[in-house]
Amino acid sequence: MAVDEMLLEAAESRGQWSLRFYQWSEPTLSLGYFQSIRELGDRWQHTALVRRSSGGGAIVHDAELTYSLAVPPNSPLARQPLRLYEAVHLGIVACLEEFGIDATLCQSPVAAPRKNQPLLCFQRRSSGDILVGEAKICGSAQRRRRGAVLQHGSIVLRTSPLAPEITGLEEIAKVQVDPLELADALTAELSSRLHLDLKNSRLSVDEADRAELIASQTYRKVAWLQRR
Repeated sequence: MAVDEMLLEAAESRGQWSLRFYQWSEPTLSLGYFQSIRELGDRWQHTALVRRSSGGGAIVHDAELTYSLAVPPNSPLARQPLRLYEAVHLGIVACLEEFGIDATLCQSPVAAPRKNQPLLCFQRRSSGDILVGEAKICGSAQRRRRGAVLQHGSIVLRTSPLAPEITGLEEIAKVQVDPLELADALTAELSSRLHLDLKNSRLSVDEADRAELIASQTYRKVAWLQRR
């Protein structure tokens, strides 16, 4: 989460595009910014927790691939959040087709009052979510900063023991998707679709230091996690 925020800062201050893929060192539940920690109950008391800076429902980061895209404010897509959301999700749909998986975008979700929404993101439905059959396998959320936009989301590769109610691609499509192969395919697809010249790189020392500072000032603090 701290690295994503650092990349959003870089998009805002330096006009830098960034596409990032990552997985988690241990199974972790990320709460949406507006969710209350009081919603968790006993089920998640032994699970690592973090709060995102973006909205939406809680995500079990375990058997999945997380992506983030930081868009500078001078891009037309930064001023058209729904178009950005759709462009990335259509890119993911196109990549899944390469793996033999037929995915579609959710068009007409049944709206539920906020107080009745399930805790977990993948039990909710929003327009533009990626579905395989009736199962949601990818959802995304955005955060804005002085015109720049961070969009990040999760692609469920297989069902996690922590959330057996969330079905992954392996169970739905009977296809094992390698996360590195998927990340490479998505890099190529989104580079073409968004007209970007993306180059593989690691965080610089300065970027890693900035992300560490953000983590220590925000994401590791109990006050941030329990703010709602």
